[in-house]
Amino acid sequence: MKRIPSGTYTIGCTSGQSDCRDEEKPPQAVRLSRAFYIGESEVTQGLYEEVMFRNLSHFKGCGPTCPVENVSWFDAVRFANALSVREGFPECYRISGNSVSWPSGFACGGYRLPTESEWEVAARGGSDLLYAGSDELSAVAWHFGDSDHRTHPVCGKGRNGYGLCDMSGNVWEWTWDWYGSYPGGTVTDPLGPPSGSRRVTRGGGWRSSSQYLRVAERAIAPPNARSSHLGFRLVRSVP
Repeated sequence: MKRIPSGTYTIGCTSGQSDCRDEEKPPQAVRLSRAFYIGESEVTQGLYEEVMFRNLSHFKGCGPTCPVENVSWFDAVRFANALSVREGFPECYRISGNSVSWPSGFACGGYRLPTESEWEVAARGGSDLLYAGSDELSAVAWHFGDSDHRTHPVCGKGRNGYGLCDMSGNVWEWTWDWYGSYPGGTVTDPLGPPSGSRRVTRGGGWRSSSQYLRVAERAIAPPNARSSHLGFRLVRSVP
């Protein structure tokens, strides 16, 4: 995992972005009060199967180093808790059927999904580039134009300034947040709306065109959705 420093950042339709959508405007200032660790890649099929004893992926033939996909948001939070238990960390989520809460918030030391703001700050890698690590899409992303209509082993393309790979392309990634408009001003440790019907997904995937792989691009999906182009990566708060 790579460490992302605390601080105040700008996300959304910054000067380095193009073809911004209305939901990315205006640029949003966010203050992250805690540093956090984030996986250098998406969770792989191999790790998911090792922890959960099954592999839900559509592209199983891609192998254990390919991102796990075809996983719902609920699958992702359950995996986060299971990995926390396996590695001796506290479970961050309280799960009862389809009810999921995060009672300790950022103080929890276990694995969890990134908030939308954490995800974008990490994807930007300390720069204002169009994609996660470059203004040249194919340098950092598996996308519709070069993926051969499938996923690929993680970290097969370039990394961003924080040493993270595949934050643009390969598979979309679940975040914690329900979808909502940016509130404006400067917000500290935003969590998104308290409720909703669709969670935010980020990063674009193997069948996405260039606009959808920008670091500012916001997409949404119901938390029970599964797709061959939808996976996740995990974070941990720095104690």
